[in-house]
Amino acid sequence: MLIHGIGGSWQIWAPVLRRLVTCRDVILVDLPGYGASARTVQGAGAPALADGLEGLLDSLRLETVHVAGNSMGGWIALELASRGRARTVTVLSPAGFYNAVEAVFTRISLQVSVRMARLLAPRAARVFASVLCRSVLFAQCMGRPWRLSTDEAAAITQAFAESPYFEADLAAITGNRFAGGADIRVPVTVGWGRRDRLLPPWQGRRAMREIPAARLVSLPGVGHIPTYDDPDLVADLLLRGSDRSVR
Repeated sequence: MLIHGIGGSWQIWAPVLRRLVTCRDVILVDLPGYGASARTVQGAGAPALADGLEGLLDSLRLETVHVAGNSMGGWIALELASRGRARTVTVLSPAGFYNAVEAVFTRISLQVSVRMARLLAPRAARVFASVLCRSVLFAQCMGRPWRLSTDEAAAITQAFAESPYFEADLAAITGNRFAGGADIRVPVTVGWGRRDRLLPPWQGRRAMREIPAARLVSLPGVGHIPTYDDPDLVADLLLRGSDRSVR
């Protein structure tokens, strides 16, 4: 199961799917209230959204799955693991490991990002036809934003702009921290992009202290949303992280 971050949709995983589907059955989700999914959960933030995914697993009659997530999706993946619903967990720059100052920075940065997305969305295809515009406007969340295509940049912007629960979930995740790492009994791989400018890589050390079962992997050359920066690197991490025989 692949879980996107706040303001995203399942499409953030598109660059790595070709590699994954050759050797894994893949469950792609739009979180409740994002993409094509209705808001079917009470409350906001990672635990509430994890409730929705637990309901999905129940409807699919799956007790556990290998789970991967990015940013807020990483926090949700860890929530599922703490509830005993994961076989393995692989997370990319998971939210929930910031200190008070970093949480304020993250909240303000993402508030600015969503407002800009809503302004740009009606003309996104024209704006992002320029490599320079893509490079500048996606510099905070990607290590190599110039690799985005015009269509990819426009789709990411549109998803952000059309996220009505963005503010509620943002307030919830930046007002709290992940807890429950001691309850996780399955292998956890934490990948952190060295060029992550939204959730800096040093937050990975806090994740290691919180989750005794975890191992930390530094990802060179990639940013907060690494699937577009280096699809092969991310696919390798996901495949290795979901192989329980490799530790």
